Amino acid sequence: MTASGTKSDLRFYLQSARDALLWKLDGVAEYDVRRPLTPTGTNLLGLVKHAAGVELGYLGDVFGRPHGDPLPWLADGAEPNGDMWATADESRESVVALYRRAWAHADATIEALPLETVGRVPWWQDGKDEVTLHHAVVRVIADTQRHAGHADVLRELMDGAVGMREDNTALPSSDPAWWEAYRERLEGAARQAAEREGGRPAVSP
Repeated sequence: MTASGTKSDLRFYLQSARDALLWKLDGVAEYDVRRPLTPTGTNLLGLVKHAAGVELGYLGDVFGRPHGDPLPWLADGAEPNGDMWATADESRESVVALYRRAWAHADATIEALPLETVGRVPWWQDGKDEVTLHHAVVRVIADTQRHAGHADVLRELMDGAVGMREDNTALPSSDPAWWEAYRERLEGAARQAAEREGGRPAVSP
């Protein structure tokens, strides 16, 4: 495969992950888009804020291409996990706009540099801090897809909205009755397996 073909594949899967993550914010109220939904505080808007910082770092700063956006939550001495949630003063619109600027900056880096270009990751251990652009893009794709999966689960728990993307849910049915029967089947299988091992389900449905 040619270098341009490889870049095209990488860009496709990166953009697919970006779109999926951002789509999960659609139709969500201001409180719900920010509120923590797991014991570790995972929330929809925080995932987007984090993803923006990852792209600006790995596909910008690492390759000597500063983006110009101040990211105080990533500065030395900043509060831990500050990139994983939005303060009351950070609007949804500003976080989404930052993410879209991160896309443009990252895409420009991918376009401008050969995939074999070596960058330096300042937050990695000295002596082990070099990375190729190819590696960095794959790393960002993996991170974004992981967080898009987190957003999938958060959104389903929040209001039942599911699907891979707006034009393709990638689900076998849209019938609630089908899903209820499916879930009951899984619950039954789990209980049978637990009983076979001589145990009991830890939590009732």
